[in-house]
Amino acid sequence: MLQSKLFTKIERSFPKDEESPNAMFLERGGFVYKNSAGIYSYLPIGWRVIRKISDIIREEMDAIGGQEMLMATLHDKHYLKATGRWDVDVVYKVVEGDKKEPSFNISWTHEEIIAEIAKKYVSSYRDLPFAAYQIQTKFRHEPRAKSGLLRGREFLMKDLYSFHADEGDMLRYYDEVAKAYAKVFERCGLKAFYTLAAGGDFTASNTHEFQVASGVGEDTIYACKSCMYAENNEVSKLKDGDKCPKCSGKVSEEKSIEVGNIFPLGTKYSEAFDLNFLDKEGNKKLVVMGSYGIGVSRLMATVVEVYHDDSGIIWPESIAPFRVHLLELGSPSNEAGKSSAKDLYADLQKRNVEVLYDDRDTSPGAKLVEADLLGIPFRAVISKKTGNKIEVKRRNEKESKLMEIKELIKILGN
Repeated sequence: MLQSKLFTKIERSFPKDEESPNAMFLERGGFVYKNSAGIYSYLPIGWRVIRKISDIIREEMDAIGGQEMLMATLHDKHYLKATGRWDVDVVYKVVEGDKKEPSFNISWTHEEIIAEIAKKYVSSYRDLPFAAYQIQTKFRHEPRAKSGLLRGREFLMKDLYSFHADEGDMLRYYDEVAKAYAKVFERCGLKAFYTLAAGGDFTASNTHEFQVASGVGEDTIYACKSCMYAENNEVSKLKDGDKCPKCSGKVSEEKSIEVGNIFPLGTKYSEAFDLNFLDKEGNKKLVVMGSYGIGVSRLMATVVEVYHDDSGIIWPESIAPFRVHLLELGSPSNEAGKSSAKDLYADLQKRNVEVLYDDRDTSPGAKLVEADLLGIPFRAVISKKTGNKIEVKRRNEKESKLMEIKELIKILGN
């Protein structure tokens, strides 16, 4: 992509009303646009990151048998009424026309929706188990929308739902999802603690969260770095320095960001929607469900919180908007340099290397500063000083290196 063709521009300064790094860097860099508190639009380069994260999630969910779908966003009130969640504080409600009372809500979760859908297709044990997921926008009335994309009123989420003949099969799949989640976060460059947690508005039993240690996190966990097990302080009896119940390591108190959660729902939603099946003996039984969520936009924000320095973002290669940032430094009269940059840009595109080419007539200093802010893994500079070579620098390293074009192409091709 030519940087001159991007309709977005990098801001000269950070937004005045933001303190968290993810909000500061993502807004200033033109990854997102803040419409209101807790409500963001994803701009072209930010959407590229979201798509990379979403593709990783899809691959891991498909690998454990998940079937992707897309459910309705506008929900009739009978769904939440059936489970007693119509009056949960976070629900956005919609009043139709001249009616006085709301009769719909905008999606904040989909357990009720998928349970009613499943009722149409499940009648026998032969129809079980199965799992379906979606990546969709969720809406929650968050009174304390803050910290950029970490606490929003509108956000992207992957929610997976599984259906089973008995609790044992659900718990087997529950462990499968936990392992798949660990792969998702690892592929996104994050180390996530598998954390025992409370159920909240979803289930009465204990559940599990995936927490990433970060000073800006609003959760407190007691975590073991040896086995990556942790407990949320809401349910934990552990203290800083105690022995981990899963291994011989010691736990430490950490601030953290929740990036995913998994819930053993049991039969709560099956009971509400009369979701039954006939077992092998012809007995009528309730379907056992599980629910599993990943905050996609929150995951992007968490990566920024973990991977940044004073100059900007340091994207992991797996989710970076581009693999290399090609910079042409010098005056527009440097036709030799311009030709070389254009040729390299064309060559990289032919090789399917994702490249952002800064072809703008802007000062060298500004280009270098903006490149650091955007945080693309490789920076390749062509100028009079580089001669027939290219100055290459990894964003997460301090030193640059002069190399031949063919050497750069070989590196980027791996």
